[in-house]
Amino acid sequence: MTAIEHKELKGITIKNLVVTVVSTASIVVSVMTSYYQLRSDIHDVKSIQDTQSRVNEIRLKILENNVAVLQQQVNQIKNQNQIKHL
Repeated sequence: MTAIEHKELKGITIKNLVVTVVSTASIVVSVMTSYYQLRSDIHDVKSIQDTQSRVNEIRLKILENNVAVLQQQVNQIKNQNQIKHL
């Protein structure tokens, strides 16, 4: 038992310690990768939502303007009909 993997420190072999450290590092890297990917996805979704919100606001303003124009036209038609009936 001269190999370093078989030496023991208070009941813990160096091999088990190395496996534990490497496994922990692997898990941490996996979690951090997932975290940053999720962060990126959330940022993308937020950007898309902001863009969609701006588009919806523009559409709403256009519709409001169209309603105002149509209301003016209705008022003009009503006025013309009133003049004809007099």
